[in-house]
Amino acid sequence: MPNIKSAKKRMVLSQKWAARNRTTRARVRTVVKKVRQADNPETASALLSEAISLLDQASRKRLFHPNRVARIKSQLQTQVNQLSAD
Repeated sequence: MPNIKSAKKRMVLSQKWAARNRTTRARVRTVVKKVRQADNPETASALLSEAISLLDQASRKRLFHPNRVARIKSQLQTQVNQLSAD
């Protein structure tokens, strides 16, 4: 436990941001999982747009590496396209 006032403040703020980052990462993982599990093209494409939006936001805030976000978006788009083609 820090003794200095500014260190205490930084610790509290760090915990606050860590919690916020954790919830955002969880939301992204959940929506990506839903897109991968979607069985009809309409639902998949609607979820895909939400997933892309959340992934882009997470990338801007550096919660995920931008290259990882690009890879996930590409994989999801390929899956939705394949689902639409069937």
